[in-house]
Amino acid sequence: MSDRLARVRRVIEKGEVRSISRRYFISNGFDGTLTSIGVVVGAYLSGIDQGLTVVAIGLGAAVGLGTSGVWSVWEIERAEGLAERERIERAMLTELGDTRLQREHRTARVVHATASAAGPVLAVVLTLVPLALEGVLLTMGQAVLASLLVGITILAGFGVYLASISGQQVYWAAIRMALAGVVVAAINVFLPG
Repeated sequence: MSDRLARVRRVIEKGEVRSISRRYFISNGFDGTLTSIGVVVGAYLSGIDQGLTVVAIGLGAAVGLGTSGVWSVWEIERAEGLAERERIERAMLTELGDTRLQREHRTARVVHATASAAGPVLAVVLTLVPLALEGVLLTMGQAVLASLLVGITILAGFGVYLASISGQQVYWAAIRMALAGVVVAAINVFLPG
């Protein structure tokens, strides 16, 4: 067990692994947030008047997005790892079957898949929290508005984080990311039904 933890630590310390995992987390977290906003607005405009019903629908979306995140990234990183391994084996004229390099590649794949799934699941769950409070602390309309604000805040937070690692202007990055949530909500308002 301590060998595995040491390997995870070693892998996470690599800048490339952190960068790739961060991309998966933010990209899929962005997708999860926009999906939540779409679910919340669409459900409300369709006449669903119970927050827990919207939460149940949203959690179904979270399961789908989380599963997609794990599965797709696992397969993508597996294929990329095998291709890289083959290139290295050809260059070195040797097999790299059960080497430290290959164990670290597998560990990195686990880290990437976990980040990929965590992004959308956390985003969906956080966005749905106000709807769980419908009927207890909030009316349905208030819960929907609060949910939209949470989602837009998550998107803005992604923008702030990206600006902090890239040297962009924080405000503009936050506004650009948050704008996507406003656009999704607005499009849902104009959809038929």
